[in-house]
Amino acid sequence: MLKVSNLSVSYGAIKALNSISLEVNQGEIVTMIGANGAGKSTTIRTISGLVKPKSGTIELDGKPIQTLPPHQIVHLGISQSPEGRRVFSTMTVHENLQLGAYTRRGNRSSVLSDMERVFTLFPRLKERERQAAGTLSGGEQQMLAMGRALMARPTLLMLDEPSLGLAPFLVQTIFKIIKEINEQGTTVLLVEQNAHQALRVAHRGYVLETGEVTLEDTAANLLVNDGVRRAYLGE
Repeated sequence: MLKVSNLSVSYGAIKALNSISLEVNQGEIVTMIGANGAGKSTTIRTISGLVKPKSGTIELDGKPIQTLPPHQIVHLGISQSPEGRRVFSTMTVHENLQLGAYTRRGNRSSVLSDMERVFTLFPRLKERERQAAGTLSGGEQQMLAMGRALMARPTLLMLDEPSLGLAPFLVQTIFKIIKEINEQGTTVLLVEQNAHQALRVAHRGYVLETGEVTLEDTAANLLVNDGVRRAYLGE
Protein backbone atom coordinates (compact mmCIF):
# COMPACT_ATOMS: atom_id res chain seq x y z
CA MET A 1 0.00 0.00 0.00
CA LEU A 2 2.68 2.49 1.07
CA LYS A 3 6.27 2.42 -0.21
CA VAL A 4 8.89 4.91 0.99
CA SER A 5 12.14 4.73 -0.96
CA ASN A 6 15.46 6.44 -0.14
CA LEU A 7 13.73 9.31 1.64
CA SER A 8 15.95 12.13 2.90
CA VAL A 9 14.79 15.21 4.82
CA SER A 10 16.83 18.12 6.16
CA TYR A 11 15.97 21.03 8.43
CA GLY A 12 18.50 23.56 7.24
CA ALA A 13 21.92 22.01 7.81
CA ILE A 14 20.52 19.28 10.03
CA LYS A 15 19.80 15.97 8.29
CA ALA A 16 16.69 14.48 9.90
CA LEU A 17 16.28 11.46 7.60
CA ASN A 18 19.06 9.82 5.65
CA SER A 19 17.81 7.75 2.73
CA ILE A 20 15.30 5.63 4.64
CA SER A 21 13.07 3.02 3.02
CA LEU A 22 10.04 1.24 4.42
CA GLU A 23 6.86 -0.48 3.27
CA VAL A 24 3.39 -0.90 4.73
CA ASN A 25 1.21 -3.63 3.25
CA GLN A 26 -2.58 -3.53 3.24
CA GLY A 27 -4.08 -4.84 6.47
CA GLU A 28 -0.91 -4.52 8.54
CA ILE A 29 0.04 -2.66 11.67
CA VAL A 30 3.60 -1.51 11.10
CA THR A 31 5.45 0.28 13.87
CA MET A 32 8.49 2.55 13.90
CA ILE A 33 10.39 2.59 17.16
CA GLY A 34 13.40 4.61 18.24
CA ALA A 35 14.64 7.21 20.67
CA ASN A 36 13.67 10.90 20.66
CA GLY A 37 15.18 12.60 17.62
CA ALA A 38 15.50 9.38 15.62
CA GLY A 39 13.30 10.74 12.82
CA LYS A 40 10.05 8.90 13.48
CA SER A 41 7.77 11.95 13.56
CA THR A 42 9.59 13.50 10.61
CA THR A 43 8.83 10.36 8.60
CA ILE A 44 5.13 10.59 9.45
CA ARG A 45 4.97 14.31 8.72
CA THR A 46 6.73 13.84 5.38
CA ILE A 47 4.32 11.09 4.33
CA SER A 48 1.46 13.47 5.27
CA GLY A 49 2.91 16.20 3.06
CA LEU A 50 3.60 18.56 5.98
CA VAL A 51 7.36 18.31 5.37
CA LYS A 52 8.88 18.23 1.88
CA PRO A 53 11.64 15.68 1.27
CA LYS A 54 15.06 16.61 -0.07
CA SER A 55 15.10 13.42 -2.12
CA GLY A 56 13.41 10.05 -2.41
CA THR A 57 9.89 8.90 -3.24
CA ILE A 58 6.68 8.10 -1.38
CA GLU A 59 4.18 5.92 -3.22
CA LEU A 60 0.60 5.10 -2.26
CA ASP A 61 -0.80 2.18 -4.23
CA GLY A 62 2.00 2.64 -6.76
CA LYS A 63 1.43 6.36 -7.33
CA PRO A 64 3.96 9.00 -6.16
CA ILE A 65 2.58 11.44 -3.59
CA GLN A 66 5.68 13.21 -2.25
CA THR A 67 4.93 16.43 -4.18
CA LEU A 68 1.25 16.64 -3.22
CA PRO A 69 -0.15 19.06 -0.61
CA PRO A 70 -1.50 17.58 2.64
CA HIS A 71 -5.21 17.95 1.80
CA GLN A 72 -4.81 15.93 -1.40
CA ILE A 73 -2.96 13.20 0.51
CA VAL A 74 -5.91 13.03 2.93
CA HIS A 75 -8.24 12.74 -0.08
CA LEU A 76 -6.21 9.75 -1.29
CA GLY A 77 -6.72 7.89 1.99
CA ILE A 78 -3.96 8.80 4.45
CA SER A 79 -4.79 10.55 7.71
CA GLN A 80 -2.71 11.30 10.77
CA SER A 81 -3.27 11.56 14.50
CA PRO A 82 -0.41 13.90 15.45
CA GLU A 83 1.97 13.79 18.38
CA GLY A 84 0.63 15.94 21.20
CA ARG A 85 -3.01 15.39 20.08
CA ARG A 86 -3.45 18.96 18.78
CA VAL A 87 -7.19 19.06 19.23
CA PHE A 88 -9.01 22.33 18.62
CA SER A 89 -9.44 23.25 22.26
CA THR A 90 -12.22 25.84 22.01
CA MET A 91 -14.35 23.65 19.75
CA THR A 92 -16.56 20.82 20.97
CA VAL A 93 -15.83 17.13 20.55
CA HIS A 94 -18.54 17.01 17.89
CA GLU A 95 -17.00 19.94 15.98
CA ASN A 96 -13.52 18.41 16.12
CA LEU A 97 -14.88 15.19 14.62
CA GLN A 98 -16.72 17.13 11.93
CA LEU A 99 -13.46 18.83 10.97
CA GLY A 100 -11.86 15.41 10.55
CA ALA A 101 -14.38 14.76 7.79
CA TYR A 102 -13.81 18.06 5.95
CA THR A 103 -12.74 16.23 2.74
CA ARG A 104 -16.11 14.47 2.68
CA ARG A 105 -18.43 17.47 2.58
CA GLY A 106 -21.73 16.75 0.88
CA ASN A 107 -21.88 13.20 2.22
CA ARG A 108 -23.70 13.93 5.47
CA SER A 109 -25.28 10.53 6.12
CA SER A 110 -22.01 8.59 5.84
CA VAL A 111 -20.22 11.21 7.98
CA LEU A 112 -22.85 10.78 10.72
CA SER A 113 -22.50 7.01 10.40
CA ASP A 114 -18.73 7.25 10.86
CA MET A 115 -19.20 9.53 13.85
CA GLU A 116 -21.29 6.82 15.46
CA ARG A 117 -18.48 4.36 14.71
CA VAL A 118 -16.05 6.66 16.54
CA PHE A 119 -18.44 6.87 19.49
CA THR A 120 -18.64 3.06 19.55
CA LEU A 121 -14.83 2.82 19.65
CA PHE A 122 -14.57 5.65 22.19
CA PRO A 123 -17.74 5.75 24.33
CA ARG A 124 -16.20 8.48 26.50
CA LEU A 125 -16.34 10.85 23.53
CA LYS A 126 -20.09 10.31 23.18
CA GLU A 127 -20.50 11.36 26.81
CA ARG A 128 -18.42 14.50 26.09
CA GLU A 129 -19.86 15.24 22.64
CA ARG A 130 -20.91 18.84 23.41
CA GLN A 131 -17.96 19.59 25.67
CA ALA A 132 -15.04 21.82 24.62
CA ALA A 133 -12.05 19.67 23.65
CA GLY A 134 -9.72 21.75 25.82
CA THR A 135 -11.57 20.62 28.95
CA LEU A 136 -11.00 16.90 28.25
CA SER A 137 -8.40 14.83 30.08
CA GLY A 138 -5.20 13.85 28.25
CA GLY A 139 -6.54 10.39 27.53
CA GLU A 140 -9.82 11.75 26.22
CA GLN A 141 -7.97 14.20 23.98
CA GLN A 142 -5.94 11.32 22.58
CA MET A 143 -9.14 9.43 21.84
CA LEU A 144 -10.49 12.54 20.12
CA ALA A 145 -7.34 12.96 18.00
CA MET A 146 -7.61 9.35 16.85
CA GLY A 147 -11.34 9.65 16.25
CA ARG A 148 -10.85 12.84 14.26
CA ALA A 149 -8.29 11.07 12.03
CA LEU A 150 -10.72 8.19 11.49
CA MET A 151 -13.41 10.62 10.33
CA ALA A 152 -11.50 11.06 7.06
CA ARG A 153 -12.22 7.35 6.47
CA PRO A 154 -8.56 6.55 5.79
CA THR A 155 -7.22 3.39 4.23
CA LEU A 156 -3.95 4.15 6.06
CA LEU A 157 -4.11 5.62 9.57
CA MET A 158 -0.86 7.08 10.93
CA LEU A 159 -0.59 7.40 14.70
CA ASP A 160 2.23 9.52 16.17
CA GLU A 161 2.96 8.65 19.83
CA PRO A 162 -0.63 7.80 20.83
CA SER A 163 0.36 6.63 24.33
CA LEU A 164 2.59 9.60 25.19
CA GLY A 165 1.87 10.96 28.68
CA LEU A 166 -1.02 8.60 29.42
CA ALA A 167 -1.60 6.60 32.59
CA PRO A 168 -0.79 2.87 32.23
CA PHE A 169 -4.42 1.73 32.21
CA LEU A 170 -5.22 4.21 29.43
CA VAL A 171 -2.21 3.01 27.44
CA GLN A 172 -3.69 -0.49 27.51
CA THR A 173 -7.03 0.90 26.30
CA ILE A 174 -5.47 2.86 23.43
CA PHE A 175 -3.52 -0.14 22.14
CA LYS A 176 -6.57 -2.38 22.38
CA ILE A 177 -8.48 0.14 20.24
CA ILE A 178 -5.61 0.37 17.72
CA LYS A 179 -5.84 -3.40 17.27
CA GLU A 180 -9.62 -3.18 16.90
CA ILE A 181 -9.35 -0.42 14.26
CA ASN A 182 -6.93 -2.62 12.32
CA GLU A 183 -9.21 -5.66 12.60
CA GLN A 184 -12.03 -3.55 11.15
CA GLY A 185 -9.96 -3.11 7.98
CA THR A 186 -7.78 -0.01 8.46
CA THR A 187 -4.05 -0.31 7.84
CA VAL A 188 -1.97 1.37 10.57
CA LEU A 189 1.46 2.97 10.66
CA LEU A 190 2.34 3.47 14.32
CA VAL A 191 5.10 5.64 15.77
CA GLU A 192 5.73 4.82 19.41
CA GLN A 193 8.30 5.25 22.18
CA ASN A 194 6.52 2.50 24.12
CA ALA A 195 8.28 -0.16 22.08
CA HIS A 196 6.99 -3.09 24.08
CA GLN A 197 3.32 -2.23 23.58
CA ALA A 198 3.86 -1.26 19.93
CA LEU A 199 5.59 -4.51 19.05
CA ARG A 200 2.92 -6.52 20.82
CA VAL A 201 0.17 -5.18 18.52
CA ALA A 202 2.22 -4.76 15.30
CA HIS A 203 2.87 -7.26 12.53
CA ARG A 204 6.23 -5.77 11.52
CA GLY A 205 8.55 -3.09 12.81
CA TYR A 206 11.37 -0.73 11.85
CA VAL A 207 14.01 0.60 14.22
CA LEU A 208 15.15 4.17 13.49
CA GLU A 209 18.37 5.62 14.86
CA THR A 210 19.58 9.15 14.00
CA GLY A 211 17.57 9.31 10.80
CA GLU A 212 18.38 5.85 9.48
CA VAL A 213 16.60 2.49 9.48
CA THR A 214 18.98 0.20 11.33
CA LEU A 215 16.75 -2.85 11.65
CA GLU A 216 13.54 -4.24 10.20
CA ASP A 217 11.84 -7.51 11.04
CA THR A 218 8.61 -9.07 12.21
CA ALA A 219 7.37 -7.61 15.46
CA ALA A 220 7.71 -11.01 17.12
CA ASN A 221 11.39 -11.20 16.18
CA LEU A 222 12.09 -7.64 17.29
CA LEU A 223 10.56 -8.39 20.70
CA VAL A 224 13.20 -11.06 21.32
CA ASN A 225 16.09 -9.29 19.59
CA ASP A 226 18.84 -8.71 22.18
CA GLY A 227 19.77 -5.26 20.86
CA VAL A 228 16.17 -4.09 20.79
CA ARG A 229 15.53 -5.50 24.26
CA ARG A 230 18.51 -3.64 25.71
CA ALA A 231 17.92 -0.34 23.92
CA TYR A 232 14.12 -0.03 23.90
CA LEU A 233 12.53 -2.61 26.15
CA GLY A 234 14.57 -1.98 29.31
CA GLU A 235 15.68 -5.59 29.55
